[in-house]
Amino acid sequence: MATPTSTTAPDVGSGAPVPRPAPARAPRRRSAGADRPNYLGGLSGLLWLAIIIVPVYWVVITSFKPQSAYYTSNPMLPAEPTLENYQAVIEADFLSYFVNSVIVTVGATVPAVLLSFMAAFAIVRGGRGRFLRVSNTVFLMGLACPTQAVIIPVYLIIIRLSLYDSHLALILPSIAFAIPLSVLILANFIRDVPNELFESMRMDGASEWGTMWRLAFPLTQPALITVSIYQGLQVWNAFLLPLVLTQSPEMRVLPLALWAFQGEYGINVPAVLASVVLATLPILALYVVGRRHLLAGMTAGFSK
Repeated sequence: MATPTSTTAPDVGSGAPVPRPAPARAPRRRSAGADRPNYLGGLSGLLWLAIIIVPVYWVVITSFKPQSAYYTSNPMLPAEPTLENYQAVIEADFLSYFVNSVIVTVGATVPAVLLSFMAAFAIVRGGRGRFLRVSNTVFLMGLACPTQAVIIPVYLIIIRLSLYDSHLALILPSIAFAIPLSVLILANFIRDVPNELFESMRMDGASEWGTMWRLAFPLTQPALITVSIYQGLQVWNAFLLPLVLTQSPEMRVLPLALWAFQGEYGINVPAVLASVVLATLPILALYVVGRRHLLAGMTAGFSK
């Protein structure tokens, strides 16, 4: 960094040069638009907030309305608040549907995340073998296969395996659909782990298996939590797989429980929305607990 130069002039009394301070630089002028408020950005943010908040507000206040007041009252204002809709939802075997959703979500998310982590570690640290390259390509191709396109083959496979109308009929396909994206996220995160850490573990005599679980697994916790929350949301909110692969009321999950409030000639809309609110509460609590890890995992691994 260059230092300002100074000029000297002879001292009249002693003859020694006396330093003179360099002239001060004029402060830079800030641009005219630097302090100008961004009205367009603010209005866009408020519009987007309204688009998100208004439907949520409508769902919540409508869930407290009696069915008789749903068609006669203002849709955006509370009217005769009551808890009878929530009582009807709980009495309609809601706890059984909730337990089924928990079993399917946990049974699909935990194995999917663990298998994806091991596959991602093998792809990143396993060298340049042909098998690993082909496996990585297969995982990437899985991202291009939507559930709707392969639901019929999945249905036929479940029938052949005699798993129809069971928890495994929902867990196994959910694991298969969760692995491709999970491997992609975890592989990008593992690539950001410094290679020196793996080399030091190898010099200490650790095996690849020990390095994976003692080094890579703790360092990838933000990505693991991100993948777990995301895949858990996908399984929890899934509707097509439970609709096609289950039939009995004992195997219904929460998205299918909404059918319990659909009659032959009408729908109890406030009760349906009450069940939506109850089904959303566990996911909301999970997001509140892991939101920091979720944001960290979504942004990490893509910096290069």
